[in-house]
Amino acid sequence: MPAATKSAFGRPKPWTEVAPHLVDVATGRKPADLVVRNGRWVNVHSGEVVPGTDVAIVEGRFAYCGPDASHAIGEGTKVVDAGGRYLVPGLCDAHMHVESGMVTVTEFCRAVIPHGTTSMFIDPHEIANVLGLEGVRLMHDEALAMPINVGVQMPSCVPSAPGLENAGAQLTAADVAEAMTWENIVGLGEVMNFPGVANNDPVMVAEIAETVKAGKTVGGHYASRDLGLAFHGYVAGGPEDDHEGTAVEDAVARVRQGMKAMLRLGSAWYDVASQIKAVTELGLDPRNFILCTDDSHSGTLVHDGHMDRVVRHAIAQGLSPVTAIQMATINTAQHFRLERELGSITPGRLADFLIVSNLPELTIDEVYGRGVRLARNGRLEADIPAYDYPASAKGTVKLGKALTAADFDIAAPAGANEVRARVIGVIENQAPTRALEAELAVEDGLVAMDRQNDVCQIALVERHRGTGGVVNGFVSGFGYVKDCAMASTVAHDSHHMIVVGTNKADMAQAANRLGEVGGGVVLISEGRELALVEMPIAGLMSAERAEAVAEKAAKLTAAMRDMGCSLNNAYMQHSLLALVVIPELRISDVGIVDVTKFETVDLFL
Repeated sequence: MPAATKSAFGRPKPWTEVAPHLVDVATGRKPADLVVRNGRWVNVHSGEVVPGTDVAIVEGRFAYCGPDASHAIGEGTKVVDAGGRYLVPGLCDAHMHVESGMVTVTEFCRAVIPHGTTSMFIDPHEIANVLGLEGVRLMHDEALAMPINVGVQMPSCVPSAPGLENAGAQLTAADVAEAMTWENIVGLGEVMNFPGVANNDPVMVAEIAETVKAGKTVGGHYASRDLGLAFHGYVAGGPEDDHEGTAVEDAVARVRQGMKAMLRLGSAWYDVASQIKAVTELGLDPRNFILCTDDSHSGTLVHDGHMDRVVRHAIAQGLSPVTAIQMATINTAQHFRLERELGSITPGRLADFLIVSNLPELTIDEVYGRGVRLARNGRLEADIPAYDYPASAKGTVKLGKALTAADFDIAAPAGANEVRARVIGVIENQAPTRALEAELAVEDGLVAMDRQNDVCQIALVERHRGTGGVVNGFVSGFGYVKDCAMASTVAHDSHHMIVVGTNKADMAQAANRLGEVGGGVVLISEGRELALVEMPIAGLMSAERAEAVAEKAAKLTAAMRDMGCSLNNAYMQHSLLALVVIPELRISDVGIVDVTKFETVDLFL
């Protein structure tokens, strides 16, 4: 097969327009564009592997799947011999945020196609928190230009928790209603305001209602450990899935209530192994379990993989290869009401498939999207043009002033020689944090960090409106042992700026540096810049190739380790410290937030 070209891309024709052509090919009246012969058909509908299978493709869709497609071969038909290898449906990522890859939709696709991902369901609520509906539209339109299927979920919670944070924009139920009319909107993005749903918040009720009226899927996000009445109220409110479970009890509870349990393996979230026991040990129906990544940064995509990595991990936990593949293909398609389009190698569906030489190890030899070969032996063959973001999507980091070390001073209560402070505790490989406490010394009226006990400072710097506002607090878990500071404008979900450091002068320099370059992540030590990843698009994404961004990210990771941080994917942990919809303790532009109570609390006890 020749490599794909730009001219090969474009929106696939609707099934209703091409069905007669499919019938003609299936019955031998017309030739196929492509026939793949002698494959082992991984049939995700029947749960079996069927040897000796041919598939015939025309108009970018499967027309015939059976023992002999010789009747569909004509003079212009391309024929590929699978040589007894497996024919596997293209992999689907059911829930993810492109922005977490630090790159655009285009560059994300370039990175994941060689790993067998042919469908992604993205929630662009990161860019929505910075640019509002305009940002969603930008990513929606970019997604339409891709050679694979990139369905967009309309962000539901911008800001994620009204009253506990202020984002750069705000989306309303009217915005959701408008987006539901767009060509490529597949549903409502994760509904993070779970107290709002359980308490019939009118905005949440209206947004969910607009989605249901449009016949589309309502994404869930229930991050509380409380599986009592609040959980039952949340489910009754309409969310249809959830990816925030971390224990087997979470998966069981969601599936029993009719939700789909989405099990994620991202760059820093390892939630598959604990929850898949609901299937492997408790015997729950695997049709109600879906695999996803949620957040994967560029280094993971380039070096470790994407959905292929998740499927291999699920197989390693005891799932049969076919069951694991079902959780990353047909289960996802059915959930988004797209079973007629995606998720299986069957007539009428888009011809997204993989040729795999080793099924348990998911060794992907070739990747096809809509009947065109896009990648081979781990290398992208498709020429996907860069997507140009407008000037309005840049220049979004507005500090209002040059910050100094004094902006990061934390004044002690009058007369105090020491204080007992709340401390955000990082949990490795999980999104939740712990609400810790620490006794801290007071020096010259200012509260001191305690590097010996791994308590350093965290600050949230307002960056959307140039107020100059800084909220200070304490964090534990990074293990920094040297003078340093890391700043990032990727700060889920409102995406102000998070600065974590052991030296206030470095903290100020790091914050100011991101103001200069328009956003990203930077690490400063004793006044020296050790690593910088520029992300000028909304302060969230780079326009560079994923490989270039991954190289810069690797330099950042190495520099963090030199400073004493041994956390797995510490940058991801850093970026979530302001996520005020996941327990227990967070920081926002309005203060320190106790997410178990959904209220701000004093820094000092």
